[in-house]
Amino acid sequence: MRIPRLIIRGLLFRWRIHAAVAAGVMSLTACSSGAAKPAAQPVGAVAAASSTAGSPYDSSDSSGGANANGDTLSTQMQYQNGTAKQNNAPADTGDFYSGPRTDPAALNWVQLSAGSANGLSPIVHDGAGFTMYRFDKDTPNPSASHCDGQCAVTWPPVLVRPGSKVFVDGVPVKQIGVIKRDDGTLQLTIGHWPIYRFSKDTAPGQTNGEGVGGTWFAVSPTGKKVLPAGGSVPSGTSSSSASAPSSAASSSSGSAVTLGNGSVILDSGTNFSEPNGSEGAAGPGCVNVRQPDAASSLQLSGGPIKIWTGPDCSGTSHVVTADVPDLGAIGFDKKIVSIRFGG
Repeated sequence: MRIPRLIIRGLLFRWRIHAAVAAGVMSLTACSSGAAKPAAQPVGAVAAASSTAGSPYDSSDSSGGANANGDTLSTQMQYQNGTAKQNNAPADTGDFYSGPRTDPAALNWVQLSAGSANGLSPIVHDGAGFTMYRFDKDTPNPSASHCDGQCAVTWPPVLVRPGSKVFVDGVPVKQIGVIKRDDGTLQLTIGHWPIYRFSKDTAPGQTNGEGVGGTWFAVSPTGKKVLPAGGSVPSGTSSSSASAPSSAASSSSGSAVTLGNGSVILDSGTNFSEPNGSEGAAGPGCVNVRQPDAASSLQLSGGPIKIWTGPDCSGTSHVVTADVPDLGAIGFDKKIVSIRFGG
């Protein structure tokens, strides 16, 4: 039986409509599937997107990259390129804050800038220009701090909180991490090493913590310890003396003391200040200082040492076993002419 041509055309027309509708459904399904999955973003961009609206220095992060530690704490930071000043950070907050480092205003932001000071390069300093250090007795894998109690008073850890801004200025974002300390606070790391400031750095650009105890060193932008140009490392001392508060524990006779072959910094002011500069000296043996009768305080690494009032280790002597913030307290203000080291 022959089917009329009009019926055939009608069937073809209805088949085309169904095919077109089916194709449209397939197309819509594919489109909605793609829209439901946002593109992946770098760690910094995700953190920046969560910044508080209305902040006086909000800006999107363009540093990108993943964090070296891969820890979840570091993804809660807000990484931003440039310095704090370039990003209009408020005065008396973050690194500019003059109060305790645990205050909320101090935890607002931290700046990590690559730079140099006193022959150490490249090192990391904060937004106020203070040098940052690492401790050889910490561990990088896993990242952990072993500086607590009085040690953390002498060497304040660089602390942050969830949502803190980290201004990166020459330090790769991928090297920055965050660990939780035993007291529950959060500390920044560089190259997996926890970082600290030094309480005896009293002005920007100082590096008084370099080589202290043979275990404390300025930190590089990748977390390595930075040595002086000569590459020498001061002789070590026990961790208790490295992290203890300054004291002038000494013996005027020094008859039964084994001298150390370390190093000393002679500062022209008390409390390690430098109104007229400072001078370094190191052993072995007897060393005449270049600026005699100029020191009012000293910082010791790898002692004990014996200080003398005359050249070539002559005159009156005094054995010093730790930092002396005021040489006048032991009768040696501006009287050091030579120093006896071990070796």
